[in-house]
Amino acid sequence: MTPGRVTFKTMTTEHLNDAVELSRHVGWPHRREDWELMQSLSQGLVVQEEGRVVGTILMTPYGDDAASVNMVIVDAAMRGRGLGRKLMEEALTKAGERTCYLVATQEGLPLYEKLGFVVTGKIVQHQGMAPSADAPAHVSWGEDGDHARLVALDCAAFGHDRSALMNSLCERAKFAVIRDAGDVQAFAAIRRFGRGLVIGPVVARTLHEARCLIDFLLADSAGEFVRIDTNESTALGEWLIRRGLAHVGGGVTMRRIADEPKVEIRSHQTYALVSQALG
Repeated sequence: MTPGRVTFKTMTTEHLNDAVELSRHVGWPHRREDWELMQSLSQGLVVQEEGRVVGTILMTPYGDDAASVNMVIVDAAMRGRGLGRKLMEEALTKAGERTCYLVATQEGLPLYEKLGFVVTGKIVQHQGMAPSADAPAHVSWGEDGDHARLVALDCAAFGHDRSALMNSLCERAKFAVIRDAGDVQAFAAIRRFGRGLVIGPVVARTLHEARCLIDFLLADSAGEFVRIDTNESTALGEWLIRRGLAHVGGGVTMRRIADEPKVEIRSHQTYALVSQALG
């Protein structure tokens, strides 16, 4: 069969139904609502063959100095034609001099390394039915006046301004918080995603605080399907398994610094548990 002509177009909401189908074909759980959130925060591209979406990519900016590259998908029948590389090159052009982050599959590693990305860690995904758990007494639900503090803590933990993402999450998620002297010092978000709920981001000062925040959210979600993606370095895996959330896969975290003098700044007083809040 002769391949059809392919075109690259800016992603709009008109492409989202096809994007949902494409992500389902590769086994990803994203609903149209999940795509809508990511597309609203991002600059996206689609590849079309004869009007059919056969590839997608999103570049999500975090202020002027960082971005994440998400939803890099090429239809299985279209692979081997250089479409993935072209999508990545277009996304990196949109990112400009921003430091770029992504979570790679093993299959995607060679391409990303050729484009200047380096491995920084590993994401492990846990999911399952939330168990009945006791909610820690010192954890509570966030309040309307907490928003600015949540944004500030997220920025301190992640090292970049994700205020646009946090603004969207505050409209869609519930936040568990830990307070000291009335001020929020740690938080975790939970929202609808895929086949159930997803926990993230989680920002805490200690591993104990992170576990307490997660337990609080699990207690509120008992009997529902829950997913959480954590960095392997947090050493939460065995604890999550004991909570009934099985290890079901993950990916490799990567970073590309376009301008070498730039450095990633992290606070030493906050601990970022989940950085890939878009899932």
